[in-house]
Amino acid sequence: MKRPVRVGAGEKLVLTANRLLDGTIVWRDRLGQWQPVIGAAEKLDAEGVSDVLDLAQARAQADGVVGVYEVAVRDVDPPEPVTVRERIRAHGPTVHPEFAVETAQ
Repeated sequence: MKRPVRVGAGEKLVLTANRLLDGTIVWRDRLGQWQPVIGAAEKLDAEGVSDVLDLAQARAQADGVVGVYEVAVRDVDPPEPVTVRERIRAHGPTVHPEFAVETAQ
């Protein structure tokens, strides 16, 4: 079983997954729909996340997502992930296009 995510003062939890068809990172909104932007994510209290997470995991296949789990975020709008890993997932790669390596064609 996965270890629960620690939630500090001024933090909430959001649910994330990957869309099954194309691997896009998605975030669960208040209506239970999966959206491609973290700004749409429903912020949950640590005490209430368990039931929502269980339901989302049970519906994952029907909703077309895989790997549903909770992420700690700062309670701001839009939510800002606490960990570097989740900030990268929410906002994109850490390599600026200016520094990308060109490949031979």
